[in-house]
Amino acid sequence: MERTGDLRSARPQVLVVDDDDDVRAATSRVLEAGGLSVADACNGTDALAKIRAGRSVDVILTDLLMPHMNGIEFLRQVRALDLDVPVVVLTGNPSIETAISAVQYGAFRYLQRPVDSDELARVVLDAAAMFQLARLKRRALELYETEGWLLGDQASLDSHFDQALEQIWIAFQPIVHWPERTVYGHEALVRSAEPTLGNPALLFDAAERLVRVRELGRRIRAQIAKDMAAAPVDSLIFVNLHAADLAEDELFSQSSALAPHAKRIVLEITERSSLDAIPDVRGKIAQLRALGYRIAVDDLGAGYAGLASFSQLEPDIAKLDMSLVRGIDGSARKASIVRSMISVCTAELGTRVVCEGVETEAERDTLHELGADLLQGYLFGRPARQLRGGSLFAPPNK
Repeated sequence: MERTGDLRSARPQVLVVDDDDDVRAATSRVLEAGGLSVADACNGTDALAKIRAGRSVDVILTDLLMPHMNGIEFLRQVRALDLDVPVVVLTGNPSIETAISAVQYGAFRYLQRPVDSDELARVVLDAAAMFQLARLKRRALELYETEGWLLGDQASLDSHFDQALEQIWIAFQPIVHWPERTVYGHEALVRSAEPTLGNPALLFDAAERLVRVRELGRRIRAQIAKDMAAAPVDSLIFVNLHAADLAEDELFSQSSALAPHAKRIVLEITERSSLDAIPDVRGKIAQLRALGYRIAVDDLGAGYAGLASFSQLEPDIAKLDMSLVRGIDGSARKASIVRSMISVCTAELGTRVVCEGVETEAERDTLHELGADLLQGYLFGRPARQLRGGSLFAPPNK
């Protein structure tokens, strides 16, 4: 629900939603007498159509029991269109269940009929004032380019998370074998066309707040499986797992979305997340390997100081965190650490190493001198829908 221009309004705009013609007319008269400008709708579907058509609305006043769409479902759909507009519920059939649901979806007030005319007008005027304040706060925060503030209450977060799930897509970033100038694999990175949760960090933060991480993981893996048809047959696909995914039965099923492609999948588990809450990690990793998956530790060097997660996972591949890679050409200390980590992983543990976050030729050349052959970063390609395969660059000089 887009609004432009001056935030002030001499007569706040109220949309009255009720399927009873007489009640709707009487309510409208009360609000107009209280200094409000009123439009009406005979049900939730009609009201949503008016909102989508661009009608200016400062407050919505709705009944609960209506045909086609009840007031709670209407409220949920309003939140998908507008995060701030206050909704006042006015019902002649109150219940604890509907009151709880109304609060969950951000209702401003929950009123029971009959209600005093002056009180009703006062509540709606208060709601309009709160709406103006909410818009002012949003503009103030925009000055600081703050992320994450858009979805402060659970109702808004839940609604936009649903939309984000429906608009998930996968970006692929190449991992190159630099000595041969070829593409070794691609990391699959989740994206969403839902603007408020387009940033992956915000998307996962929302999933954690809503306790829907495992649902998000299933949706991501299903989308990756769809995209596998376009992947080069000799290219590995690196798929990130949240620690909570290891408690997801679907992941270990032969009928899961990724199972048919398991031999081409590397499951990345970040070292930033503790595995302490996951029972029998070793057993779960053994099950995944039995299905054909390979295992990688992500963010090595940026997570927990101990090696508990590394020893539990016994990874086939370790991905060095970009914090160790950035500026390595100018840091003898970083170079020494990375050289030693590559040596230990490859020579002593039989684990291949991918260096992430390579952005400059100087970083690339330094890593090559230190013994790193698998590299990933913007220097070789930004995340994109298209997958690349085969020869990436001209052959190295002999």
